[in-house]
Amino acid sequence: MKLQKPNIFSIENSTILKCPKCKTILKEIKVKIQDANSKVKSYQCGKCGYFEFEDKSAKKIITELREKETILKIKQKIIKLSHNRLGMYLNKDITRSLDLKGGEEIYISVPDKKQIIISINR
Repeated sequence: MKLQKPNIFSIENSTILKCPKCKTILKEIKVKIQDANSKVKSYQCGKCGYFEFEDKSAKKIITELREKETILKIKQKIIKLSHNRLGMYLNKDITRSLDLKGGEEIYISVPDKKQIIISINR
C-alpha cells in the first residue's frame, strides 16, 4: 500500500491540508498518546477517515516515550530481617527485566551515601 501525501495550499499565511483521498480539508487535532505528557498534532479527514501525524510533534513524542522506557524506578521498603541485618525484596518487574533467579549471586557497590549499585556478572 502506497502512502499518499495530502495536498497543501495556503490562504492568508496559514497552511491548509487537503485529504489525498477525497480532497476534503483536513482538521488539525491534538491527540493524547498513552504514557506521553505532551500531545501530538494530527491532521484528520472527517469524511473518509484519513489521518496523519505531523512529523515534528510525532518525533518529540517518540523521543519522550523512549526516555521513559529506559528508566525503571520503583519505590522499595527496607525490611528488618534479624538482629542488625536489613534487607529488601526485589519487585517482579526488576527481576524479570534483569532475568534474576533465586540463589543467583550479585555484587553490590556503594559509590557514595546516596546510592548503591547492583551488578550482575554472568
